[in-house]
Amino acid sequence: MLYASRVCVLKGTKNNKRRVFPCKEGSKLQSLLLEIQPDSPDPKGLIFKSKAGQRMNLNILDKCWRAHDTKSYRYNGVVAELADQGVVPYLKAYSTRHTFATWAIASGASPEKVAYWIGDNVQTVLRYYCHPDVTKAECPDF
Repeated sequence: MLYASRVCVLKGTKNNKRRVFPCKEGSKLQSLLLEIQPDSPDPKGLIFKSKAGQRMNLNILDKCWRAHDTKSYRYNGVVAELADQGVVPYLKAYSTRHTFATWAIASGASPEKVAYWIGDNVQTVLRYYCHPDVTKAECPDF
């Protein structure tokens, strides 16, 4: 579910499909999620929260991603800072979907699995995420 803060509404995915993302035993993603898991997790609780314990929204993500200013200080966003340092090219947050799907294909995941993970159909995955040079990229541990 996505929280649209401008209208204070919870929205489903754009195609109303449930998205399940499996983690391999011992993967970096599983390790991260286990590390941030509270001692007594609420099965219906939020996984990622704002500093105030509220739902994350695109406004909060954008501030962390790019940057934001207060009256007395400029907070650099994580991705903007890495791009400024030349570590990564700057991409908008929405590009993470494309990057994930492309890297998943490059790492050997089938188009069917990728389509399932991103809640799309196989034809779309084949059309937009299977680039001829994608196999040259290093893929992180999911």
